[in-house]
Amino acid sequence: MTAAALHGQRSHGALQGIKVVDLSRVLGGPYCTQALADHGAQVIKLEPPDGDETRGWGPPFYGDTAWYFAGVNRNKQGIAVDLSGDEGRAILWKLLEDADVLVENFKPGTLARWGMDYERDLRARFPKLIHCAVSGFGPDGPLGGLPGYDAAIQAMTGLMSVNGERDGPATRIGLPVVDMVTGLNALAGILLALAERATSGLGQSIDIALYDCGVSLLHPHLPNYFGSGRTPQRSGNAHPNITPYDSYRTGTAPIFLAVGNDRQFARLCAHLGAPELADDPRYADNRSRCAHREPLKAALESLLAAHECEPLAHALINLGVPCGPVQNVDVVARHPHTLHRGMVIELGDYRGTASPIKLSRTPATYRSAPPALGADTRDVLDALGIDAATQQRLFEAGVLRADTSTAEALRT
Repeated sequence: MTAAALHGQRSHGALQGIKVVDLSRVLGGPYCTQALADHGAQVIKLEPPDGDETRGWGPPFYGDTAWYFAGVNRNKQGIAVDLSGDEGRAILWKLLEDADVLVENFKPGTLARWGMDYERDLRARFPKLIHCAVSGFGPDGPLGGLPGYDAAIQAMTGLMSVNGERDGPATRIGLPVVDMVTGLNALAGILLALAERATSGLGQSIDIALYDCGVSLLHPHLPNYFGSGRTPQRSGNAHPNITPYDSYRTGTAPIFLAVGNDRQFARLCAHLGAPELADDPRYADNRSRCAHREPLKAALESLLAAHECEPLAHALINLGVPCGPVQNVDVVARHPHTLHRGMVIELGDYRGTASPIKLSRTPATYRSAPPALGADTRDVLDALGIDAATQQRLFEAGVLRADTSTAEALRT
């Protein structure tokens, strides 16, 4: 699909008319820019000639590209350009002439060395531009400028310290939660800046650090620490503030009960044939239940042993008791409600996780699969008015790369 055809399809979406230059790599930045693209923004992703490193983060692969990359790079035009030299950066300058948003996750100071510092260079030249910098620790402070990856930030911000079994070691959360929340915070920051720009007419710079985002996730552990002075500890699947809020054995598979109030607890006990549990002074309210976690869990599991997980979960949730079976990813991918909510999309050979943001009038759209490395380089440069001879010289010099060998197959 050509850039012109792709632009022609961009007729809907809350961010129609917004142009985003995406210099980000790996996960946090690309997760943000995919959300912008899903909702109608034109996102041009610039990669070095060797590509975003996540193209190699497999198996599994489609062609030469990992599905990891595919998960966060749909709906984007992809160009491959070497920004380490003046000729490559000249293309970036040209792209910024009509851009609304620049997203980058370079090591702090990189743009400044290139003569593209926001305060010194970009703001005066492009006063409406919104610049979003994603970094590990921010540009300054005791850890400023240092590199950060999700798992290391999980360790440093205390997330691992509260994740795992009570008597077991600190454990990484089984998904890149810091990167993904960083992407969501970057998305929120960009949308806030766009809303403010509508009044002021001015852009601004947004500073999003993985470290800050990791710390922001420490709820309720930081509030508990502020209130008690005690260091939070691991509690397995149990909630530190609520009971019963844990994984429980049944006669078949585990069920997770997320009982948040006394009314729900009474309904749970009644359905299990033990209404007297709700009247027991040890379990009369959440404070009392938290003080008697172990006997309550033993009592519940003795009752749950007579039930199969799936029908029990179905019955309880229909009674207003929040709960669910502990399901594997393959079950979730084909679950009828996952499909009903449109959370799996297909474009040719590409399958992806849909946007969870459901707007009634301007919904997300899925227009193109993730680009092959450099798939749109020629189209984007044509749109910038860069003549064929100049393009060819830059290709031969290694400043640019174009590869459409798998792009068309993925986009059909």
